[in-house]
Order: sequence, then structure tokens, then C-alpha cells
Amino acid sequence: MRKQKLRAAIAMIELIFALVVMGIVMMSAPQLISTAAKSTTVGLQQESINEAASRLNMILTYPWDQNDTNDSCIPPVLHVTNGDSELDEVGTTARRIGVDKNSSSHTFICENQEFSASALKADGSDDIDDFAGTISLTTDASGSGGTDYIEKNTVQMTTTVSYADDNATYTPISSTRTFGYVPSAGTATTNIKEITVTLTSTSSTPELNKTIVLKAFSCNIGGFEYESRILP
Repeated sequence: MRKQKLRAAIAMIELIFALVVMGIVMMSAPQLISTAAKSTTVGLQQESINEAASRLNMILTYPWDQNDTNDSCIPPVLHVTNGDSELDEVGTTARRIGVDKNSSSHTFICENQEFSASALKADGSDDIDDFAGTISLTTDASGSGGTDYIEKNTVQMTTTVSYADDNATYTPISSTRTFGYVPSAGTATTNIKEITVTLTSTSSTPELNKTIVLKAFSCNIGGFEYESRILP
């Protein structure tokens, strides 16, 4: 008798199972794509916030005013036109209330002169004021054919520097201080400068179309130097 050789074939149940799995995958694909897009959006937001925070931290490392950039002396405390009187110099001591009269730090003197705080302007003296302005957080357009990355030119970072109202009850010491911030620079000077970094987006993506504001402040306290002692 002649034997027939049987060939393996796909059973109907296996075919149905495969079709069900493929259907589930196809139904899940839009959700997976949406989740991936949202993850990219969150990543871009975090990168922008990190950039703004880095900019704030970098600005705070610079001198408070152009008259604090003289490397030949310790940065002095500067006289202001609209500051709280309790922060003014006591008589002709070149010091505020509470500063040790023997201390060479936190004084109003620089090379035997006293200086005033400057009006807010970018003058190239490498102080806090020079960072006011707007920049665009753009991605590099290099690569094959100059391909751009997603959301190029949609996010802007604006830095604002302004004088803040420093009037408060300093003596006697109270548990709460409330300061009101001046929205525009004007010509009056105080003992507090507020630095604001604002992130804005013109993106058509709803998750990216937001405004995020970070704030910090820097005070007119002059500089300091470390005390040293010569051992016998």
C-alpha cells in the first residue's frame, strides 16, 4: 500500500487566535503613539524648565550692580534712592546697623569712595542687569538636509530684572516680612533686585502651550572676605 505524506497546516483555532492578537495590537497602536507623544512633550517641558532654572542660577553668580564689579576692592554696599531707611548707612560709619565696626566686609566703602546703585540697563559691565532680554530656545538645524527637530522656534525664554520694594519692619524683628514687587524698572533704586525668567510657547500642541514663571532675588549686601590669623 502506498503511504501519503501529510504536511503541517494552520489549524482554524490558531488562525482565529492570531487574528485576535493582531486586532488587539492594532487597537492599542493609537494609544501607544499618543503616550509616546506625551512623553516627548513632557521631556521638552522639563528641558525648558531646567534651562530656565540654570539661567537663574547663573545670573545669581554675577555682581549685584555695575559698581560691584571693581576687582580692586571688596564689592561695597551701594546707596539707593528708594530703599527702606533702616537699611541706610548709620551716620558716616560706612556700615549698616548690626555690622561690626571692625569688619572690612559689607561696608559702603570701595577705594575710599561710596557709590550708588545704578539704573537698570544692559551696559556690558557683566552684572545682573546685563541678562535682561528675550532669547529663543531653538534646536540645532544641522544634519542631513538641515532637518529640524520638533517644536523648533516655539519656546521663548524672557528674563526680566527689576527693583523690588524693600520696605518692611526690620526692627523690632517680626516673624513675617511682606515685600511688594515693582513691575517696571523705573529710575528708583532699592536694595532688592528681582530676576524673573518666563517661558512661553506658541506651539499648537495644547500640552506645550503654557506659560511657566520662575523667580529669584538678589540683595544689596556687598561682599565679604575671610578672616585670617597668623599663628605665632
